[in-house]
Amino acid sequence: MTVHQINPYCAALDALRAQPTHKLKEIGDQWRSPDAVWWGINAMFGPFVLDLFADASNAKCEAFYSAEDNALTQDWSARLAELRGAAYANPPYSRASQHDGHYITGMRHIMAHTLAMRELGGRYVFLIKAATGEVWWPEDADHVSFIRGRISFDLPEWYRPAPGQPSGSSAGFGAAIAVFDKTWRGERFGYVSRDDLDARGAAFLRQIERAALRLQPAAPAAPAAPAAPAAPAAENDVWPNEVKLIAEQIERIYELPPVHYRKVMQHINTMLLERQPSNSILIAAQALTETFGEHA
Repeated sequence: MTVHQINPYCAALDALRAQPTHKLKEIGDQWRSPDAVWWGINAMFGPFVLDLFADASNAKCEAFYSAEDNALTQDWSARLAELRGAAYANPPYSRASQHDGHYITGMRHIMAHTLAMRELGGRYVFLIKAATGEVWWPEDADHVSFIRGRISFDLPEWYRPAPGQPSGSSAGFGAAIAVFDKTWRGERFGYVSRDDLDARGAAFLRQIERAALRLQPAAPAAPAAPAAPAAPAAENDVWPNEVKLIAEQIERIYELPPVHYRKVMQHINTMLLERQPSNSILIAAQALTETFGEHA
């Protein structure tokens, strides 16, 4: 029987999570991207369908690579071709470490793998420290947006503060968004404010919440006197080409039951009539499709 060597990075992470209490300095690579900022970045550069460095407790996308998967050994481009979207990363900054001859962490190695994946195709969007003096700083990124205002990251779910340790998020630091996409045709550098990202994210979350409310079953009506049976209402299965073009980009929409499929199509049509950005429509419709799929 072959005995597999334990990945020391993953073993140390498991031990950290299992501790009864934690110090803030022990969190290391495990800070979480704040939801509003993430949704704002998603609205600008998504839709995100793959989280490159995550675990089940903090992944922003249904599909993700954990430390056990070791993203630096994976073909991100091929995975994005299957998922039909973009990849997001809040990368680990810990010192470079290896397992079985492959790097697991180390920003220089992460950036090198990212550039290799860029050449194969796909969009990779990183939320990183605005540390332009570091050797790993992505000079070769296709676009960099510097964020005006400091970003405070969220604590991991497993964090249990030791006595005297804070229970809130981090103090924050300067950050930037780096986009790796060889099809990028926009400006090379730009700026975006933290407030703008928060506002974009909050607007997008409101759209999702509004759509979710529409999907909730109506309260049962009071019993009424029997009436003659009515003819069934005609179902609309004819949609404008703009609606169908967006639907074709949504994973598993055609697997939904007809009633749920029509609701998603109606929502796409409504957002188009409201002149919402196509990226926002696509992300909201994908979220609705996944919600329906979970309850199918």
